Amino acid sequence: MINVTLENFETEVIGASHDIPVLLDFWAPWCGPCKVIGPLLEKVETDYAGRFKLVKIDSDQEQELSKAFGIRSIPTCVLMIGGKPVDGFMGAVPESQIKTFLDKHLPPEGASLTDAEDAQALLAAGDVEAALHKLQETLAADPANDDARHELVKLLIHHNALEEAKAALAPALAAIPRQIRFDALHHFLNAIEFVNTDPRGNWELAQFDELIAANKRDFDTRMAKARVLMVEGQWTVAMDELMEIIMRDKAWGDAVPRKTFVAILELLTPPKPKGAAQDTGKTAGGIEIAGKVVAETDPQAQMVATYRRKLSMALN
Repeated sequence: MINVTLENFETEVIGASHDIPVLLDFWAPWCGPCKVIGPLLEKVETDYAGRFKLVKIDSDQEQELSKAFGIRSIPTCVLMIGGKPVDGFMGAVPESQIKTFLDKHLPPEGASLTDAEDAQALLAAGDVEAALHKLQETLAADPANDDARHELVKLLIHHNALEEAKAALAPALAAIPRQIRFDALHHFLNAIEFVNTDPRGNWELAQFDELIAANKRDFDTRMAKARVLMVEGQWTVAMDELMEIIMRDKAWGDAVPRKTFVAILELLTPPKPKGAAQDTGKTAGGIEIAGKVVAETDPQAQMVATYRRKLSMALN
């Protein structure tokens, strides 16, 4: 159990919840029921032996966080998974109810990792070769394992094994319907291939800008610039350039600018946690916690949401 403030919220809650579920306990020193449930939560955290992380937030001292989560009474507990709030409850509920709540969302005790998660653990430990071998072995045994295929393609791209990445991606691109996550990797590979094979891949940005200034509708140059920016990791600038094409001609180039824009959003969006509730704006208990919480506390989530709105407005 740790105490969390606005300063360490990003690391201790948003970041940590991508690795382990995080249970937030909003409390205050004057709150009687908080003094009842607090020790119960700490006992449950010990009983569950690392299956979730408990953090405490003083709602009086951290009013900005309380406001972001729409806290109306305390104690209120909110469960975060994958950077997002997925469920919550209010009041000093008994220990048995706390455990029932957690068991709805946490993997069973002793549950084994999926092959993709196992590979991610190997990567986190710095063993790239073992992670590659694990994913390749998994796909050889089960070609329909999309999670393993997705992780393998990402890893191959990251290590510049582009031909291997294209080969691993090909079966997913042939599937009907095609999953958006694989389409996103396809567009990213296209951008890398463009930079590696087209002379413009070595241009300075000023060379693109000079041509665009002379002809605002030079969409081919804009598209080339966007691909260079993608490979450089300048995602927002790339989307801004793609948006200039979309606003002027939505159908240009078989709508590749729009498709590439959507691909970037997908590449930047964290995967949804397993078993997460639908993003309805409320938890199963009716606590209004989804939506603006992440937008206000996670800059990347806020950026992705902003650019999704921009695309929607441009297309309507």
